[in-house]
Amino acid sequence: MLWRGKRLQAITPDMIESRSALVLFSGGQDSTTCLAWALDRFELVETIAFDYRQRHRIELDQRLVVREEVRRRFPEWAGRLGEDHFVDIGALGQISETSLTRETAFRMEQDGLPNSFVPGRNLLFFTFAAAVAWRRGIRHLVGGMCETDFSGYPDCRDNTIKSLQVALNLGMDRSFALQTPLMWLDKAATWALAQHLGGEPLLEVLLEHTHTCYRNERGPRHDWGYGCGECPACALRKRGFEQWRETRS
Repeated sequence: MLWRGKRLQAITPDMIESRSALVLFSGGQDSTTCLAWALDRFELVETIAFDYRQRHRIELDQRLVVREEVRRRFPEWAGRLGEDHFVDIGALGQISETSLTRETAFRMEQDGLPNSFVPGRNLLFFTFAAAVAWRRGIRHLVGGMCETDFSGYPDCRDNTIKSLQVALNLGMDRSFALQTPLMWLDKAATWALAQHLGGEPLLEVLLEHTHTCYRNERGPRHDWGYGCGECPACALRKRGFEQWRETRS
């Protein structure tokens, strides 16, 4: 495993900073909206990303572009945007036979789950993020999980995240708060939240620079951004954008 980030002396429980946050930041629409949400609320916000050999690895490049665009377009947030961390968990991709880690068509499995579900992904993401936050003295861990308008992933459910928070706090002897600001929002409401947080500049960052497409395609820009327009992620993003745009007219 590779971790790129500053190594600090372990921090004791009384040194935890309640006004700091660590955002699970993939560079997609949801995590970028969560980043804006955190920058609007916390004094210091750091980001963390994971390479699990995902097919859509272009997101790992786009996320750095998004960070710089946020810093450039929002001077009031620039001073709050702190260090970025990168964790290589390629072993997850090696053991996952899914359409996100293999060149295979997207479909529903017999158990009712989409074959894009990577078992344990969000559980590992938050666990590694908590390990980094433990050393950085960060209390709030922010993720873009959503139960309202999602692909059926069980690790996106509110009960899963609440249970994981309990386990992490017991296992690390901390008081982490797992924040999921999109949990009860559909995609249309997520677009509306982004507009509320950052107006047209943030919407332009989302449309021009974020990456959601599972097939790793950029190509021509659509009204809703870049992508193949057919994979589950693109279909959800496109539908949400169109529904949100209707409410604006």
